[in-house]
Amino acid sequence: MKVLIIEDEELSAERLENLLLGIDRDIHVLAIIPSVFETITYFQNPTNIQPDLIFLDIHLEDDNGFRIVESLNLMIPIIFTTAFDDYMLKAFKTHSIDYLLKPINPLELQASILKFRKLNIPADPKMSVPANEISVEKYKDRFLVTAGSRIFTFKTSEIAYFTIEERATFLRLFDGRHFAVEYSLEKLTQLLDPADFFRVNRTFLISINAIKDIHAISAGKLKIELAPAASQEVFVSSERITEFKIWLGR
Repeated sequence: MKVLIIEDEELSAERLENLLLGIDRDIHVLAIIPSVFETITYFQNPTNIQPDLIFLDIHLEDDNGFRIVESLNLMIPIIFTTAFDDYMLKAFKTHSIDYLLKPINPLELQASILKFRKLNIPADPKMSVPANEISVEKYKDRFLVTAGSRIFTFKTSEIAYFTIEERATFLRLFDGRHFAVEYSLEKLTQLLDPADFFRVNRTFLISINAIKDIHAISAGKLKIELAPAASQEVFVSSERITEFKIWLGR
């Protein structure tokens, strides 16, 4: 596997390279580049080898690392490495595999490499399905709710999240209104398009468009800010973090 490290802190870059080689001796670090300008120059040179995976620090010596992605329209998988969690949501909206906070935990790095390998297994052509045999799943695109004597219908795109409150399930709209629904979260996960909604824990099923920000509270613990704001703090269950990150970046 060919890797490019984009990092302006020499010690951090050397440590990352050593950790990678300790995980897999077949990993080949093509180069360590400290700036946005030099990285863009590297990719614009047709004689340079293209990496399979990029490790990208966000705060580089001359600019923000996202400038590289935007300028080159990169589609190469990226693992972001940074000392700050401010850009986590933006990172997962790029072609990213993971977001690692410094100092990088070797076990988290190993998990990120494993995730990359799983996501990049070549498809077996013998397993392909003829186009006329592909079925398109139909997900629920609107909900009917009652409030007193009134009946309302809402498009799924108007819903920010579903939550359990006092053993009942409620939906909250992006305009802030909320209504009870006669579905469990388990049933809703089957009815809703998994590209748009994800169950982050036992009590919250959220729309990707409702995510305002994401904070890494500690290793293996993520806190989500929703818009509109939830009545309680929302955390991603530890066993769902890897799947959640894949969902954000798909």
